[in-house]
Amino acid sequence: MAASVPDSDGVCLVPAFAGLGAPQWNPKARGSMFGITRGTTRAHIARAAMDAIAHQVTDVLDAMRKDAGVPLTNLRVDGGASTNNVLMQTQADLLGICVVRPKMLETTALGVAYLAGLAVGFWSGVDELKQHWQVDAVFERSITNELVNNRRDEWLRAVSAVEYWSNSKG
Repeated sequence: MAASVPDSDGVCLVPAFAGLGAPQWNPKARGSMFGITRGTTRAHIARAAMDAIAHQVTDVLDAMRKDAGVPLTNLRVDGGASTNNVLMQTQADLLGICVVRPKMLETTALGVAYLAGLAVGFWSGVDELKQHWQVDAVFERSITNELVNNRRDEWLRAVSAVEYWSNSKG
């Protein structure tokens, strides 16, 4: 559904259904939606939900980059959400780096199996394991810096509004 529209048409969802986690750390925050018009469709809301995931990941990675002082050159993803091309493209657009999805999406379980294999000598070492990792898709930024900045500003204003409202509730 989210892929059926080119963008959220100004709809912004802040999914603080159990508060805001990192980097805001506001347990009082509550989910909110902004920018709804008569022309808003379910597809726009679905797209806003996808965008919110990418914005939240961007918030955390921006904080990590700032704290660590280390540039992020690419983002390797895995798990169920990584199968969504709209989400992965949005993530690449917001971060301005390549988002790389492997063929094997359940890397947590695979990592446990690899560690067990290393422990019993089944694998010769980490270098042998690296040879098994294969790329399924690479997503690169496809929009302008100006559009990214506009979308990030819209997101940050919405998060600020949620925090203001939740803090004013005492």
